[in-house]
Amino acid sequence: MATRSISVIVLATLLACVCNVNAILSEQFDCPDDCDCHLFRINWVTDCSESNFTSMPYEGLDPNVYVLNMNGNLLKDIEPFPSEIKLRTLQLSENILTKIKKSTFAGLHYLLDIDLSNNLINYVDPEAFVDSAGLITLELQGNPLEQVDGPFLYSKSLLYLYLADNHLSKLSPQFFANISGLDKLDLSGNPLHIIEPGIFDPLTSLKHLILNNCNLTHISSVAFSSLGHLTILELAGNSLKSHIDWILILGNLGRLEHLELRQSGVSNLPENVFFNNTWLRSLVLAENELSDLDVATTLGHNLVHLDFLDLSYCHLKGPLSEDAFANATKLRTLILSGNHLSANDLAVALSPLLKLVKLSLRDCGLTRLPANTFHKFTSLQELDISRNPLNNAFTALLSPLESLEHLDMGYSNLQRISRTTFFKMSALKTLILSGNKLKSLESGLFQNLTRLEVLELNNCGLSRLNDTVFYDNFTYPDLEELRLSGNPLQVPEQGPILPPQLSGLKNLDLSKCNLSYLPDDAFTTTPNISRLLLNDNKLKNDKDSFLKFLESLAELEQLDLSFNNITTVTPDKFSNNYQLMSLKLIGNPWKCDCYVVRMWEWASEKGNIGILVSSTKSMASNMNNKKTKSLVCNFDPKSTPVKLVKPRPGRELTVPVPRTWARYVREANCPRGNSRQTRVVREIHEYQSMPLISEIENETQTKWLPLMSFCAILLIVSLVMMSILIKRNDKTIKKDKVILNDISQEVNDAVQFKGMKNVSRRTIK
Repeated sequence: MATRSISVIVLATLLACVCNVNAILSEQFDCPDDCDCHLFRINWVTDCSESNFTSMPYEGLDPNVYVLNMNGNLLKDIEPFPSEIKLRTLQLSENILTKIKKSTFAGLHYLLDIDLSNNLINYVDPEAFVDSAGLITLELQGNPLEQVDGPFLYSKSLLYLYLADNHLSKLSPQFFANISGLDKLDLSGNPLHIIEPGIFDPLTSLKHLILNNCNLTHISSVAFSSLGHLTILELAGNSLKSHIDWILILGNLGRLEHLELRQSGVSNLPENVFFNNTWLRSLVLAENELSDLDVATTLGHNLVHLDFLDLSYCHLKGPLSEDAFANATKLRTLILSGNHLSANDLAVALSPLLKLVKLSLRDCGLTRLPANTFHKFTSLQELDISRNPLNNAFTALLSPLESLEHLDMGYSNLQRISRTTFFKMSALKTLILSGNKLKSLESGLFQNLTRLEVLELNNCGLSRLNDTVFYDNFTYPDLEELRLSGNPLQVPEQGPILPPQLSGLKNLDLSKCNLSYLPDDAFTTTPNISRLLLNDNKLKNDKDSFLKFLESLAELEQLDLSFNNITTVTPDKFSNNYQLMSLKLIGNPWKCDCYVVRMWEWASEKGNIGILVSSTKSMASNMNNKKTKSLVCNFDPKSTPVKLVKPRPGRELTVPVPRTWARYVREANCPRGNSRQTRVVREIHEYQSMPLISEIENETQTKWLPLMSFCAILLIVSLVMMSILIKRNDKTIKKDKVILNDISQEVNDAVQFKGMKNVSRRTIK
C-alpha cells in the first residue's frame, strides 16, 4: 500500500511538471506583432490572417514555425524566406499575389502543403517548388492562370493538385508530364470543352479526377485509358449529349468505385455500359434526360456491389420492372425523386432491396403509398415522401418502420395524420410535416417520439401547439429544434406559448406567424432557447414591456427581429441576454435617434459591431458589387440631433429619408455612454498591465530549466516505482491504474493554463 501511494504521488507530480513545462516552453517561441501564436500538439502555429499585412512578417517569426497562416491579407509579392525557416504548411489564400516565381518559395525544404487559392495569380514558374522536395498539396483554385504550353510544374512528390476555376480552356499533352505522381486532381470550373487524347496519360497513379462544370461537350474514347487506378470520376454539370462512347470511356476504369454524371446532358446509356466497372459502389445519374433508360439492363449483372444510386429527375418513363434492382440487392441508398412513378410499380421494383437505409420518393406524383412494402425495410433510417399528393388513409402504411430516424412528409396534401402512424417509430430523430393543412394535431400524435431532435411544422395552418400531442409529464430531452414558420398562431395574453414538454428546446422558428405581440412569460417553459427567429411578423414597440419576454432567455445567442414594425430599441432590452452575439434588425421602420448610438456602443462593448447584422458591409459584398440590406433608419432633420445637415439648394427636406446606422452614429450629436461594461473593460486592461504580471512572467521564465531538471529526477523515480508495481498481482495493478487515471485527469484539469501570466489574468477577470 505504501509503495502504491508513493508511486501515485510521484506520477501525479510528474504530470503536473510536464504540463507546466509545456506551458512555459510555448512562450519561448517568437511571435510577430499582430499575430496569434500557439502550440498545436507539438507544432508551433503562427496565425497572421486578416491583419492587413502588405509584406511577410519575418521580424519576430520563429524559425521553428510549423504552420504559417497569412490568409486574407494584402500581399502583392513575397520576399525570400529566411534560410533557417522550417515551414511545413503555408497558407496564402485571398491575397493579391499575381506571379509565383522560382525565387518566391526558394529554400522551403520542409514544405508539405501550400494554399495559394483566390489570389490574382496568372503565372506559376514550373520550378517554383524545386526546393520543396516533399511537397504534397498545392491549392491554386480561383486564380486567372494563363495558358500553359509546356509542363505546368516540376514536382515528383506532389499528390493533391487543385486547379478549379483557373480560366484554363485547354490542356497541352505535356501539362502533367512532370507531376506524374498525382493522387487527386481537381479541374472543375475550367472551360475545357473537349478532353483530347493523351492529356492524362502521365497520371498513371491518379485515383480521384474532378471535371465538374467544365463545359465539356466531348471526351475522347481513350482519354482515360491510362488511368487504371482511378476510383473516383466526377463529370457533373457538363453537356455530354452526343458522340460519347461511354463503353470505351469507362471500359479501362476497372477499379472505379464512384461515378458522378449529375446534370451532364446524358440522354443515352447503352446496355451493359458498366460491364467492366464491377466494383462501382456509387452511381449518380441525376438530372439527365434518360426517359428511355431501362434500369434493369443498364445496371445489368455487373453492378452487384452498388451501394448508392441516384436516379432523381431523370424523366424516367414507363413502369419500373420487377427486375429493375434485382441484381443490385446491396443497395443501401436509392433516390428516385422527381420521376413519375406509381405505387404498384414501386411495390414490385423495391421488393428485392431488403438492405435499404435511405429511400427518397420525393415529388414522384404518388397519390398513395405502395402497400405491403415498408414492412420489408427493417433497416430503413431515412424516408422522403414529400411533395406527393398523398391520400390521408395511406399514411398508416408507414407504421412498421421501427428503425426510421428521418421522415419527410412535407407538402403532401395531408389534412389528417392518424396517431398510430408514428406509434412504433421510437427511433425517429427528424420529422417534417410542413406544408400540410393539418390545422390541428391529434392528441398523442408525438407521444412515442421520445428521441425526436427536430420537428418541422411550417405552414400547417396551426393556431397553437397543444401539449396533448406529447406524452404527459415527460420532457423530450433531445428535441432541440422546432419550426413553426408560417402558421397563424394565436398567442394568449399571458402564459407560455409552448408546452412544458419542450423545455430542452434550443432553436425556435416563429417567423411569418402574424405575431403582433408576445406575452412577458411567453418562453418561461423553454428557457434554454439559443436561437430565436421572429422575423416577418408584426411586432412593434408600443408598450414599455416590449421584448420583456427576452428576460427569461439567458442562453440566447441569435435573435432575428427583422421585417417587423419596430421603430426604436435600446440595449437594456437585452440586459439579461449575456450570450447574444447576433441580432438581426433590418427591414424595420427605425426612427433615427440617440438609441442608435447606444445600440452601436452596446455592440462595440461586446467586442464586435457585427453583432448588429448588416450594420456593416462585408468585403466580399463590396468586391462582388452586391447590394446588401444595410441597417438603416428614417432620418428627419427637424427632430434628430445631427451636427450638420446640408439640404440640396432649392430643396427642403419635408419627408424622412433613410440613413445607415453607421452614418448616423458618425454624424449624430448624441451623448456618448460611460456604461458599467466600458468601465469594467477599461479597469481590466489597466489591471493586466500592472508590473505584477511581468514580474511573475519573468520569474517563471528564469526557473523553467531547474523545473525541467527536477521533473527528470521525478521521471527516474517514477520508473523505479512502476517496476515495483509491475511485480504485483494483476488485480491490484488494475486498481492502481484506475487511481492513476483519476488523479491524472484531475491534474490535467487543474493545470490547463498557459504559464503564470495567463493564470494571473484569469484570476483578475
